[in-house]
Amino acid sequence: MDVKTIMVIGAGQMGNGIAQVAAQAGYATILNDITQDLVDKGMAAIEKNLSRMVKKEKISEVDKNEVLSRISTTTAYDEAAQADLVVEAVVEKMDIKAKVFGQLDSIAPEQAILASNTSSLPITSIGACTNRPDKVVGMHFMNPVPVMKLVEVISGLATDPQVTQAIKDTAETMGKVPVECKDVPGFVSNRVLMVMINEAFWCLYENVANPDGVDQIMKLGMNHPMGPLALADLIGLDTVLSILDVLVDGYGDPKYRPCPLLKSYVQAGWLGRKAGRGVYQYS
Repeated sequence: MDVKTIMVIGAGQMGNGIAQVAAQAGYATILNDITQDLVDKGMAAIEKNLSRMVKKEKISEVDKNEVLSRISTTTAYDEAAQADLVVEAVVEKMDIKAKVFGQLDSIAPEQAILASNTSSLPITSIGACTNRPDKVVGMHFMNPVPVMKLVEVISGLATDPQVTQAIKDTAETMGKVPVECKDVPGFVSNRVLMVMINEAFWCLYENVANPDGVDQIMKLGMNHPMGPLALADLIGLDTVLSILDVLVDGYGDPKYRPCPLLKSYVQAGWLGRKAGRGVYQYS
């Protein structure tokens, strides 16, 4: 399965990062979102990241312009008809993903692979929303995409092994390290990570330490590059809560029960960096 053109659905933090690494790897890349404003914000983020790389002398100005020239934008799904691989990176809600995959299935070529960047939802269920479950696969990038090396690759019950291999090959072309795991709630990364983040919120909720104290202990004591609360702000507290809800529903285990403080932050609209306020305040 030869991948030459990649379409990314969703131009937010994850989607624009995926589009950037795809274009850097030489793929013709199509970046999509529901409004032109969101697409423009995604492209601005890509240009900012590439400019930072030029400043650090990791790439040249010529390289930057070549990468940008490989990215086209759209607010419609029509261009999925030109794609060999479509990577979905919309909000972590099953009903929305199901609608997106149903629409893409009717437009993308019969041989095209439909991948989801979902961080917790079942690939088998997403595949069942299409007439090509054998070509539906999980391709879970880490945040921030241009920096983090890992891509979790998740095969649904019906996923063709050749599709899984094609995704691993594509990830490697992007400079990533693909690691396969089973189609279970949260896969490996978030099954482990969300317990830590949630427990950090419980520590905050119970006044065990202040936010900086919790993060400093994990950074200095466990050699983590970023504390769990700062990481939660980067991921988005609404996304953290959604993943915990999926884990609770999937496993029925109270250890995944979201901390009331996390719920309160989300209800208040304190969603993290993207909102300017989460556990910490951002300018």
